[in-house]
Amino acid sequence: MIKSQDGKVVLVVGGAGSIGAVAASKFAELGARVAISHRDVPEEAGAAAKVMQSLPGEGHAALVADVSRTATLQALRGEIERRFGRLDVLVNAAGFTKPVPHADLEALDDDLIDRMFAVNWRGQFATIRTFAPLLKASGDGLIVSISSIAGTNGIGSSIAYCAAKAGIDVMTKSLARVLAPEVRVLAVAPGVVDTSFVPGRGADFNAKTAATTPLKRIATAEDIASAILACATQLGFATGTTFVVDGGRSL
Repeated sequence: MIKSQDGKVVLVVGGAGSIGAVAASKFAELGARVAISHRDVPEEAGAAAKVMQSLPGEGHAALVADVSRTATLQALRGEIERRFGRLDVLVNAAGFTKPVPHADLEALDDDLIDRMFAVNWRGQFATIRTFAPLLKASGDGLIVSISSIAGTNGIGSSIAYCAAKAGIDVMTKSLARVLAPEVRVLAVAPGVVDTSFVPGRGADFNAKTAATTPLKRIATAEDIASAILACATQLGFATGTTFVVDGGRSL
């Protein structure tokens, strides 16, 4: 039986992106009030406005934050408290990558490494650290972070990206212990997803990947968002686990 989300407040950090937007819609369809966060740049603000217009129900909000700047996360927490008075689910869907061939060690310079970890690992941890008190207060809190099979197979857009996603998996285990029993902490690890997340990957790459994946296709944003929703609605006794949703690509 699918657990209703009526009365729940859900924050999707990075909710203007492909996976975050679909996840936000799915939670709203089940009755949750949804806040999505986006960076204060025109492209993301426009995308967030479109997500807001598409959400069923009412009482939703699009708010500004940058996960690499903790002060903006703290301001976001203040807005969540003011508008909603509570938080039940946090979805960490913010992230970025830049393809760097693994053999090109010089191309993976210090600035890119620092940026990769600031957004894809430190930013996720800082978001959880900021919102943990609200999630604990709900008594039935849930955190779902977006990981990747790159974190376990070491094959991804760059070595730094792989390492950051491995860090998400470890963080999920560590925080599941310390935030229990009030908050469950989970992660979802996609393989290749049919979005524009990785610059330069197009139809040819997707077709080749699909041909070598056991289920003979790559994931859609819907596939990953459905897994996120399942963490909230059907997997109530799971915590500290990373669920792989990759069509068998990692086999």
